[in-house]
This record gives sequence, structure tokens and C-alpha cells, in this order.
Amino acid sequence: MANRSENRRVRKRMHGFTLVELLVVLAILTLLVGLVGPRVLGQLGGAKSKTAAVQIADLSKALELFKLDVGRFPSNQEGLEALVSRPATANGWNGPYLKGGAVPLDPWGNKYRYANPAPSGGIEVLSLGADGAPGGEGENADIRGQL
Repeated sequence: MANRSENRRVRKRMHGFTLVELLVVLAILTLLVGLVGPRVLGQLGGAKSKTAAVQIADLSKALELFKLDVGRFPSNQEGLEALVSRPATANGWNGPYLKGGAVPLDPWGNKYRYANPAPSGGIEVLSLGADGAPGGEGENADIRGQL
């Protein structure tokens, strides 16, 4: 008799969670993901925009070094590639001016745009943001650097 009651206690301890308990846990996890997820994704987008701004600043510094050596900024035809490979008409070129031997892509995988002269005057390095289209707001906003 003592063995039977002992066996019942052991069997009760070995049972898993009930369906109701699992559904409650699943509902709580769903609520947490729904509340926290958008905030985390928003921070990720902001980080990409900040990364693009830092990369544009680095490209601007490299363009300044190019100008010090060559006496001018790269033409539109030469573009940012002039920072990693010597253009035919760039006497005094002392590059490459970027580490890694290549012009980086923006955080969304698109090429940075270069304009000499820019529509607003001067030199401009530009990322079109997450959507890859001019204009936009938030993560889709254009990120510009001017020289």
C-alpha cells in the first residue's frame, strides 16, 4: 500500500505542463514581443543612420586628403573610386585614401552618391537611406555630407 501512494506521488511530479499553462506562457511572450519588438527595431534603424553619417564623414576626410595631394576634388566621372584607384589625370595621387581598397556601401547595401558640384554648391556625399530613393523621413531620410 505504501508503494502505491508513493508511485502516485512520483507520477504526479513527472507530469508536464498543462495546455492552459503553455497557452498562458505563449500569450505573455507574444505581448512582450509586441511591446518590445518595435522599440528594438527602431533602435536598429537609428544605428544604421548613425553608421551612414560616420561613413560619410570618413569619405569626406578621404576626399580632403585627395584634394591636398592632387589639388582638386575628384570629378563626377572619377567619383569616389578615385579614392581607391588612381585616375589617369590625377598627378600627385598618393592613395589609396580608404582602408580595405574599396569604397564602402552604405548600411543598407547601396552605393554612396557623389556630386561635384552638388546642386547646393560645393561637394556632396550622399546616402539615400533605407528606401534607396530621394527624400523620405526617419530611416528613409537622405544622409548628406557637404564639403
